[in-house]
Amino acid sequence: MLEYTFIFIFVLITAMAGVYLNLLSFSGSLASFVIGLAVGYGFGVQGLLVLGFFFASSSLWSKYKSTQKLKVADKHEKGSRRDWRQVAANGGLACFASFFYLAYPSEIWLMGFLISLASANSDTWASEIGSLSKKPPISIRTFKPIETGTSGAISTLGTFAAFLGSSAIALLSLFLFKITFFDAFFIFIFGFAGNAIDSVLGAFLQAKYKCNVCGAAVEKLIHCGQKTNLAKGKHFADNDFVNFFSGLASAALGMLLYILL
Repeated sequence: MLEYTFIFIFVLITAMAGVYLNLLSFSGSLASFVIGLAVGYGFGVQGLLVLGFFFASSSLWSKYKSTQKLKVADKHEKGSRRDWRQVAANGGLACFASFFYLAYPSEIWLMGFLISLASANSDTWASEIGSLSKKPPISIRTFKPIETGTSGAISTLGTFAAFLGSSAIALLSLFLFKITFFDAFFIFIFGFAGNAIDSVLGAFLQAKYKCNVCGAAVEKLIHCGQKTNLAKGKHFADNDFVNFFSGLASAALGMLLYILL
């Protein structure tokens, strides 16, 4: 009972701090509170530490050299201050895994939880660090140089960052949970795969718009004060959609293969 009370207070304070530090909107704070509570009750303090590492490191990287990312930020619908959809897109799967673990305790749900966060961390680090690359990224759709910040683009720096992001969660998991080196490697592989899936979905499915005023290719519904026109992709496939389903695909594939092995 004392542990649950501590978790409740800790998660509440953390969610409130996110708003105070301008890292979360009010809706994002509520979503992080719900997710944090589920993770804390499902996987204990260890689970909260992994979740907290993801959100903290992601927020720090989003703030790092933010002035150099202004042009990239102008292309995207949302900024570094996360709302409930962004929080749910990256932490929703961890929340679901926690609920399932509470109802049906099994190591498979722990693996799903850790893979989903490794995937989210890999993708976020790739985006935030990769956008600082001095060389233009390559589109995985055309294999030609493309503007920095475009979904479906990859760079050497971004790929290396994705590698480190997934590795960080895998190593932290190895330290905090009673898993094997094989399990940690498994988490890393499918976490990194989540970033790759995100890039593919970003290139072929994610909605991209054209500004009618300046002609810029953006991911915003409104740009230069005017409504933009859909140029590529599907209306429903925004960045939050892509983030959630790339994480879902990597976690589901990882869990399935883990069961088979």
